Amino acid sequence: MSMLILDPVLKRLFRNGTLTLIEADGRTRVYGTAMPGWPDMTMRLMDRRVPGFLARNPSLGLGEAYMDDRVRFEGGDIMDFIDFVRRNNPWERAGDIDKMGPLRKAWLNIVGRIDQMNARTASRKNVAHHYDLDDRLYDLFLDPLRQYSCAYWADGVTTLEEAQHAKVEHIAAKLTLREGLRVLDIGCGWGGLAIQLHKLSGARVHGITLSKEQLAYAQAWAKREGVDDAVTFSLTDYRDVTEHYDRIVSVGMFEHVGVPNFSTYFRKCHNILAEDGVMLMHTIGRVGPPTVTDDFTRKYIFPGGYIPALSETVAAVEPNRLMISDVEILRRHYAPTLRAWYDRCVAQKDKIEALYDGRFYRMWLFYLAGAATAFENADLVNFQIQIVRHRDALPLTRDYLAREENTLRARRLATESDQTTNVVHLDASARSTVSAI
Repeated sequence: MSMLILDPVLKRLFRNGTLTLIEADGRTRVYGTAMPGWPDMTMRLMDRRVPGFLARNPSLGLGEAYMDDRVRFEGGDIMDFIDFVRRNNPWERAGDIDKMGPLRKAWLNIVGRIDQMNARTASRKNVAHHYDLDDRLYDLFLDPLRQYSCAYWADGVTTLEEAQHAKVEHIAAKLTLREGLRVLDIGCGWGGLAIQLHKLSGARVHGITLSKEQLAYAQAWAKREGVDDAVTFSLTDYRDVTEHYDRIVSVGMFEHVGVPNFSTYFRKCHNILAEDGVMLMHTIGRVGPPTVTDDFTRKYIFPGGYIPALSETVAAVEPNRLMISDVEILRRHYAPTLRAWYDRCVAQKDKIEALYDGRFYRMWLFYLAGAATAFENADLVNFQIQIVRHRDALPLTRDYLAREENTLRARRLATESDQTTNVVHLDASARSTVSAI
């Protein structure tokens, strides 16, 4: 009976390429049509209850079945399979939201808004769920700056490390940083952005986070770098900030605010930003209308998280006497970032399973694969929204951005070159000392 429900779903999902479904009893079904450039994959169901499990809630069901090893793939991995689904059903061709009845939409909106209330205690708990995982996990797939957000793949950039440096410099250029300015980093992560912004510009940066693990890491990092007098961190909710700042930067944090708190967030930013200040907010966003967080992400990855539409973000900015001075849509930049993380996790499978177990490893791959393919074929992009309080806080044209980025990049490369030269000289000196002995 359960296959009677699942069968039409698979027929609708797979048109180009072929999916061979092997049921637990060995029966085989084939969906789609073989076509050049399209996959030929096999999905093997490991027990007879899987079809019903998948049919009841395909997104959550597939994730949990894969985590529990009740579904296996041949001819590709989970990234290939989810990519196969999304390529057959791109956002531009309309998604499942259009097929929902009004009652289903209303119910999902109610559930989503309750989940996004994110009062102070809930916010701390939700952040800890994801960011207080074993610190060694993030070392296995992030770049040295520990940027757990969309990189910037400018022309000629081919590595994750360079793309993350390019992202930081792109953001710094939009903030028009200079020595002596005070910068607030809302949702500072492990501190890499704050430290690098200081190194590039000489600005003083204070980062706030709700993660105790990230706070300890960031403080220790700043101390190791010898910049802890200029780059500081605290365990602070954005709603409790009272100091005033010349610049505000927020990268990958707005997704945790929740729609009920959007107005509070921007009102706070207005109240603590200098009159001639500049704010840059980098967030995942939707190109479609507001919707809800999928069940798998809400349950396993980012409880309380929500990816905003541009319309509801702008609607929250407007009443708070803030002026949006620039909006840039990074359309595909997160996809290669996520695929790089995915490949590194696959390469570190044994270490991740040693830290956790096979179920966690498969959960993590499902999360990264779903996210990467969503930026390639679903409705996800990244917004970089530049905000000011005064219309003359920035140059009148965007020409300054390229100049600023080039200056910052040259400054970084010169510093890296000096450090390499110093290492070479130290090595040569050490070898001379050993020879003399």
